[in-house]
Amino acid sequence: MKRFAWLLAAALVLPISAAWAQAYPTKPVTMIVPFAAGGPTDIVARIVGEHMSKTLGQQVVIENVAGAGGTTGITRGKQAAPDGYTIMMGHMGTHGAAPALYPNLRYDPAKDFEQIGLAAGTPIVIVAKKDFPAANLKEFMAYVKASTAKVNQAHAGVGSVSFTTCLLLSAQLGIKPTAVAYRGTGPALNDLVGGQVDYMCDQIVNLVEQINGGAIKAYAIATAERSPVLPNVPTTKEAGMPEYQVSAWNAVFAPKGTPKEIVAKLNAALSAALDDPATRKRLLDLGSVIPDQKGRTPEALAELVTSEVARWTPILKAAGASGQ
Repeated sequence: MKRFAWLLAAALVLPISAAWAQAYPTKPVTMIVPFAAGGPTDIVARIVGEHMSKTLGQQVVIENVAGAGGTTGITRGKQAAPDGYTIMMGHMGTHGAAPALYPNLRYDPAKDFEQIGLAAGTPIVIVAKKDFPAANLKEFMAYVKASTAKVNQAHAGVGSVSFTTCLLLSAQLGIKPTAVAYRGTGPALNDLVGGQVDYMCDQIVNLVEQINGGAIKAYAIATAERSPVLPNVPTTKEAGMPEYQVSAWNAVFAPKGTPKEIVAKLNAALSAALDDPATRKRLLDLGSVIPDQKGRTPEALAELVTSEVARWTPILKAAGASGQ
């Protein structure tokens, strides 16, 4: 009799849960961006979120929660109710590099989230203040090697993409410059433009306008091919550092336990945004690489997170990097 009652209760709960998920969303959805406004992750989130709002019929509201290389915002997102009303725009740092950098990290990138989908790939560009004394990448490499004690490198916090990718650059060059931390790449880039810091490694979506406007100097893009939006910037292979190949990414996550029907709705809204001609143009004009249909699935994102943790952990541990 007890077993019958349990089965009856379960049978009643399932339709109610399914109906609730089907009605989703009935109020605005908060997308946590774990960095300050104006940085590359924030830019991608706002572009994608704007179109997702149209598909979902509810506003996607961006909330910037900066700190600890993005892990503060992601931790808050992990602790949110798994009801689809709090999602996160994570990236290579928060879901790839963080486990190696933060021994007391309060989340597991691969296990503590429902993956919604990859939003954009973002190639890395090596940039410097406009009057930095090097005309090309080979001269840049020679200068920073000879002047390590004098140069400083900006980044958006330990664990951020700008920190991680420049750490890889420093390791390959055999240098240890003074690192200046900011609460996001937006503030870091402002100081680079102002000449307060010497150089940084940053995602292309943050840089196109400043590079083309001559506000900063670009030495190379760390991809196999040149970017259509920066056709005059050589690849690292062309410029003399072929071993430096790295591209970042931004992706949408939800707290663990978010119903699969809601995950499917969010994934569909993300995919619709990436298929929209106007949204695509905005992302492509910034130099983003838009994933194909297969690359946007939750399954593809789960595989990417696992592979990125495996890739960055040995690199960061070998460098002795730590966010603590």
